[in-house]
Amino acid sequence: MKLVMFFTHSFYYKTAAKGLPDVPDVNREEQLDNTVVVFFHVEAEDQEKRTKVIQKFVKNTKWLCGKFVTRNVVLHSFNHLSLSKAPPDFSKGVLDEVKSRLEKTEFTVMSTPFGYFNEFDMHVAGDSLAKVYKEF
Repeated sequence: MKLVMFFTHSFYYKTAAKGLPDVPDVNREEQLDNTVVVFFHVEAEDQEKRTKVIQKFVKNTKWLCGKFVTRNVVLHSFNHLSLSKAPPDFSKGVLDEVKSRLEKTEFTVMSTPFGYFNEFDMHVAGDSLAKVYKEF
């Protein structure tokens, strides 16, 4: 699992094109302010340690949110951080579980449509912790 996390003053996205042929048609644009944006990459080896990967994903996200006193999170599957790739259905399951766990603890969670390329606009804060990379 690889995470690239940003604390943003604002995050906007708009769907651009399908990256996976079997995903539903989606035409969406959304914005969230004062949010931790997590670009995540699920690797093939994560299938063997699913529970631990999800726990660390949630823990790291909550940790960065705590540093910036926000409960807003954006999750985006960004399958460009490693040559090792988990199957799309497994990656989508990880996304759904992380989103569910965060929402159960009263976080506002927005996820970009899975399997899509998107247009982005991010205003990333200048603090050193506003840009964090984790791998586990």
